[in-house]
This record gives sequence, C-alpha cells and structure tokens, in this order.
Amino acid sequence: MAVSYAQIKEYLSDSEDLKAQSLILPNAAACTILYLESMANLEFIQSFIIQPLLETPYHNIEQFAAATGAQKSSDLEFIGHSLLDGYCVIRLENHENVYMISAAQSYGRSIDEPMAEQIIKGSHEGFVESLSTNLYLLRYRIKSPQFKVRYFTIGTLTNTKVAMVYMEKLADPNIVKECENRLKSINLTQLYSTGEIDEMLEEHPLSPFPQSLNTERTDRAVSYLMEGKINILVDGSATVLVLPITFFSFYQSPDDYNSRWIIGSFYRLVRMISFILAISLPAIYIAIVSYHSEVLPPGILYSVKVSLTYVPFPPIVEAIAMQVILELLKEAAIRLPSPISQTIGIVGGLVIGTAVVEAHLVSHTMIVVIGLTAIASFAAPLNEFGTSLRILGFPTMLAAALFGFFGISVMMMVIFIHLCKIETLGVPYFAPFGPFHGKDSMKDIFLRLPVWKSQKNAQLPGPYKQSFTQRWKRH
Repeated sequence: MAVSYAQIKEYLSDSEDLKAQSLILPNAAACTILYLESMANLEFIQSFIIQPLLETPYHNIEQFAAATGAQKSSDLEFIGHSLLDGYCVIRLENHENVYMISAAQSYGRSIDEPMAEQIIKGSHEGFVESLSTNLYLLRYRIKSPQFKVRYFTIGTLTNTKVAMVYMEKLADPNIVKECENRLKSINLTQLYSTGEIDEMLEEHPLSPFPQSLNTERTDRAVSYLMEGKINILVDGSATVLVLPITFFSFYQSPDDYNSRWIIGSFYRLVRMISFILAISLPAIYIAIVSYHSEVLPPGILYSVKVSLTYVPFPPIVEAIAMQVILELLKEAAIRLPSPISQTIGIVGGLVIGTAVVEAHLVSHTMIVVIGLTAIASFAAPLNEFGTSLRILGFPTMLAAALFGFFGISVMMMVIFIHLCKIETLGVPYFAPFGPFHGKDSMKDIFLRLPVWKSQKNAQLPGPYKQSFTQRWKRH
C-alpha cells in the first residue's frame, strides 16, 4: 500500500509549507507532486519534473525515474526526511512506491578568505556553510582515489549531516575506527556547529588546551589530510575540525610554507617564545616586584620602584585587573561593528591606559607588561589557543604572588606535565616530546625545514628524491 498524502502531511506536523500539486498524466493516470516550498527549487520542479511528467505515459514512468536518478521507497520516515532535504516526491495513483528526485534549493555565500585566519601569501579560499561546497574545496585540491568520505547524521531533531574525511592509506586505521565509533555514539537532540562535536569527542574536558584544531582555511585542512589526520565537517558550519592534533600544530601557519624556509623558521621560533611570554610574563613581573627585586639592575629597579610609589594596590591586583580589562576590550571589539570596534581599541589603548596611570591605579611598568603579554598571546595563529594562554596566566600570577619564582617554576612544571599527559584519539598531545620519539620526529617542529630536506620528500620515489638533491647541488 502506497504512503498516502495524509500520512506524509501528518508526519510533517501538518506544516503549511508542504505543497501538493495534482497532475493528470497521459493515459489518464493521476499523479501528485509533493515538496516543501521552503527547501525545494520551484523553478527546477516546474521545468525538469512537472513538464517532462506531463509528456510521459504511465507505462514509461520507470524510464523517467531512471533518467532523473529518482529513488523509490514506501517507507514513511525515509520519505519525510527526503522532503526535509529538499527532495520532490512523486506519488502515483495505485502505485506501491513513491519516487523522490533531488530538487534542493541552494543559498550560500561566496567563497572568501576567513577573517580570523588571514595570511600574507598563499591561498585565500575559506570554507563556507554548505557541506557539499566544502567537500568540493577539499576534493579540488586532492584529486586522489584515496580521498574517502564517510557520512553521519547527528541530532534527533535537527538531523544534521556530518562528514568524516580522511586519506585511506595515510590515516591510521585504528584512529579512523576510534573516531568513527565516537561519532556514532554521539547522542544529541540538536547539532549546529563543529564546536558541539568538539566537546563530545575530546577526552579531557577540564583541560584549558584545545584538543582539536578548528580551521576555516582549505589549505590548512588539506595539509593535515596529507599528514594522515581526519577532517570533520558539519553541514551549516564553515569550520572544519581536525583530529588528532598536537600542541605544536597550533603554532604552525600556512605562511611558514609559503615563504622561504629561513623566514618561516624564524617566525615559528618567535611564536614558540610567545607561548612562554603569554603565560609567565605578568607572573615574572609580580615575582620580581614582590620578592626578587635584586635581580634587576639598579637603574631599572629605581624606575620600577618610582612607578609603584603611589599605586595603592599590590602587583597581583594590578595584573588581574588589567588582564580583565584587556579581555573586556577584546570582547567588546569583536561584538561591535567594525568602525565602532576600531574606536573601542583606540579608547582602550590610549584613553583608559593613560587615565589609570595618571590616576595612580596602575604603574607604567604594568601597562607595558600587560601589553607585551597580549601581543604574545595574539601571536598564536589560532585565536582559541591564544585565549587558553591568557586563562593560564591567572593561576601563574597567583602562584608568583604567593611563592615568587618558585611558584612560577612549579606552575610551569604542572603545565608541561599536563601537556605530556593528555591525548587526542590515543595520540600524545605533546608529541614528539611526551613521549620522546627521537630526532627524526623532531623535524618540522621548531624549524620549518626546506622542501628538499623534509621527511615527506625523503619518502618520495628515487627519481623525485634525486631531483631535489641535484637541484640543491646546482645552487
């Protein structure tokens, strides 16, 4: 017995955007066209479904279905979900199955450069909210039969389509299987972004460090695929989740590989230094002022003491207050429109900074320290990681205020022990240092090695490897 129009209407909660159009085919056969006008392309239905149907005899319906790639089904739930995906349903009188033809409407923004991950040289393409477009951007760069896509549907109410992408012979089968099992075990009523997937997949939810890498850059996502990692894409989200990831991946930028290796290595070292500065610089200032003033040269010590003469608060209060003000200004600049956000930056940097110093609420040196700390945290290519560093600065400052340099040392030990302990999909987060894997695994960590020296090209077949060597000898 064919599914009736009344059953389909009831399944879709009697929604008023469900449209039904009755047709009389040649040979006096009755037919009903069903679609959701909010999801289907009406011009496509009229031109490529209704018009050809009016010219198709009833006994040629099977040929018409095969020519249009239509699916047949008598399952009410499958038909309902097809309508929600933008399909057009053809229901024939006295016919057991209905035919479903894809007629989905497509609205989306153009491919543009991500605002949060801008680079100087290289590709300026970024992901968009359409899952099919994002998969196209990946396949366009990797034209290989090893490129594999697995689909999942997550969210009992939203039925959001999720894609897991990896390279068949490059990705570790155990990691792929573990990721697949975790995706299948997710039980959510709604899913809108990769952030929710991220929380469900992470193994250490209390860790301040992000355990997966979120990117909107196609070149970054492709490079990780070629390293054997997994990309997770969510329909409706322009962010791609990369798993498994390590600590040092957050300090690698596409600019490193789009510039000469000396320049890329230099900037990567600068970013690594910024990690230590972002966590410990305010704490070092607090420890010196409170306990270890003898480490400063007399000239600098005199300047610091003079700036603290009329400040009524201890250094820990100064540092925490300025860090909170910095976060408030940053949040306000993000939420406001661009012209106003620029004004907020000027007001925060000049007016508030000058006013609090002249009011003797904060010392000149503290303003400099907090400014350098902010710059160091912003040096991380990904904003999420920079925010984690600023959060870690608060317990480090508290430890410095209580125990001086000893407190900072203990806090840094705790942070590095934590980095060595956590894992992502069974991969050590602080690899290759925790555990240590030898000098071969140290390549492309602190320094961006030349193309002809990198491990990837060393694994190429003989003729290609030889060409790199000969090229270097010519120079």
